Amino acid sequence: MKLTKPTLLERITAIRDEVHAFIDAKAEEMKAENPGIPVGVLRNMLTAGSGGCQCRAYLDITEAK
Repeated sequence: MKLTKPTLLERITAIRDEVHAFIDAKAEEMKAENPGIPVGVLRNMLTAGSGGCQCRAYLDITEAK
C-alpha cells in the first residue's frame, strides 16, 4: 500500500478548519465572560483587527500570549 502525500489544497483546508475551530473556541471563552454579547459578535471582534482574515487573527491571538 503506497502512502500518498496530502495535496496542498488538502493541507490548506485542514489548517483552515483548525483555525476556524480555534476562533470558535476563543469566541465561546469570551461568551462565558460576556454573556450579553452574541457569540457571532465576539467572533467578529476577534477577526476585525485582521481585516476578517481568520489566519491572521489566529497569529495575532497566539503571538499576544
